[in-house]
Amino acid sequence: MPIYTYRHSQENPDCQHSPNFDFEQVARDLPLTVCPWCGKPVVREISAPLVKVKNFDCELRDKGFTKLVRVDDGIYENKTRRAGEEKYVDRRRPETLPRFEKTIED
Repeated sequence: MPIYTYRHSQENPDCQHSPNFDFEQVARDLPLTVCPWCGKPVVREISAPLVKVKNFDCELRDKGFTKLVRVDDGIYENKTRRAGEEKYVDRRRPETLPRFEKTIED
């Protein structure tokens, strides 16, 4: 259920929720016009929605992919590293390469 932010139209020191408060409502409900606690007029504020972003790097790793992001010439950050793997891959140092045998199955 969405949570909306409301602001009292005028300062109300008597209300414990003044000047702003959050209120959980069904999206199809009409906006509040009065404070549910003190009965004074309120207006709904525009606020950024809370968005949960999935960690796509974990999904890639779990599906057996490896994601390398270039940091410098020949140096890459391993965004999908597994336990025991280096955070940075250096093309001049083969021991830093991801261990693909852990992800490739017959």
